[in-house]
Amino acid sequence: MHKLTDLGSQRAYAADAGLSLSDGRCLAAIGAFAPLSVNDLAHKANLNKGQASRAAQSLVEQGLVRKADNASDGRGVVLTLTPAGRQAWRRAMRVIGQRNEAIFGCLPAAEQAQLSQLFDRLIQQAQMLNTVSTPV
Repeated sequence: MHKLTDLGSQRAYAADAGLSLSDGRCLAAIGAFAPLSVNDLAHKANLNKGQASRAAQSLVEQGLVRKADNASDGRGVVLTLTPAGRQAWRRAMRVIGQRNEAIFGCLPAAEQAQLSQLFDRLIQQAQMLNTVSTPV
């Protein structure tokens, strides 16, 4: 499903928020969870560290994100939204809401709630499996 929705999401981010798909995902994550390190951003935006780093740098260059030294880790940085980033974040959140409604709107509210609970359980299981070391 992820690949089926990427093209539409990419078009919507570009048209409605002026952002690439990865920039939009990262902006949404920073706005929702700031301050974030690049590693945290990668996790929250479901990107690898390189993709998150490139998107964060792009957002910094666009004046949407501020990068500051991490006071608790001298090697790392923390990412937060600038005032312009906060405005862009609101536009990106509207895009996300519209895309979610377009995709999940075919389901009645009860089925949407059930699907959300099932996704939560699957994500929790996948996270648990990633923390368990299994021999190959």
